[in-house]
Amino acid sequence: MKLLLIEDSEKLQRSLQRGLRKSGFVVDAAHSGEEGLWLATENAYDVVLLDLMLPGIDGYSVLRQLRERGRQMHVLVLSARDLVEDRVRGLELGADDYLVKPFAFEELVARIRALARRSYVRKNPNLELGGVRIETSSRRVFVGAREVRLSARELGLLEM
Repeated sequence: MKLLLIEDSEKLQRSLQRGLRKSGFVVDAAHSGEEGLWLATENAYDVVLLDLMLPGIDGYSVLRQLRERGRQMHVLVLSARDLVEDRVRGLELGADDYLVKPFAFEELVARIRALARRSYVRKNPNLELGGVRIETSSRRVFVGAREVRLSARELGLLEM
């Protein structure tokens, strides 16, 4: 699954990228609203992780422009803005979910996977093709009845 992380805090961006990659995701990153908007417009992403307080174009504007341009990828807002008005505004502008910082990394991963299930309109979180089954919730792979152990990167590639 391919993600775009738009976050101006270099420390948080590095930490999230490292954790998400270890969890099997392919992650591109942007430090500003302009860079994030360009990447999201020029590339296909399953989920965009969007901070609201960005230099230049803020996250609300990025979100609004993505939706105006017809970009349908899921957007998960990650923000320290915790007021109800902020969450409502983000959701009304087209965000699919909103997570207030600080958050548990495990919850972030679970929300990303939940969004991905919606994007492929599948209720069953397992993927099957040609005798290969991926149990996405437990991150296990089976060929026939035999379990195959894969690294997070290998599993991510297989899912894609």
